[in-house]
Amino acid sequence: MSTIEKITELELDRIIEMAWEDRTPFEAILFQFGLCETSVIKLMRKSLKQSSFKRWRKRVNSGVSKKHLKKRNPEITRFRSFRQRAISGNKISKR
Repeated sequence: MSTIEKITELELDRIIEMAWEDRTPFEAILFQFGLCETSVIKLMRKSLKQSSFKRWRKRVNSGVSKKHLKKRNPEITRFRSFRQRAISGNKISKR
């Protein structure tokens, strides 16, 4: 059974939410859920409507999104906003 198949509905919602957020890099999803970028793309393709998936991919690959750490300003060293609750090691930190 792959990692994607073991994801609960609550985790799936959080992963999709993180994937849509421009400032949340794929590395943060890997850190929290153990899903690499390829797995996130597969999950999004499976979970979203085709038009929503295409819109998301276009945005991720545009200059607007900072989903890849290489595209981010090197001064930004955090996964999240300083106003957001700290990642405490649990799977879902925002809820």
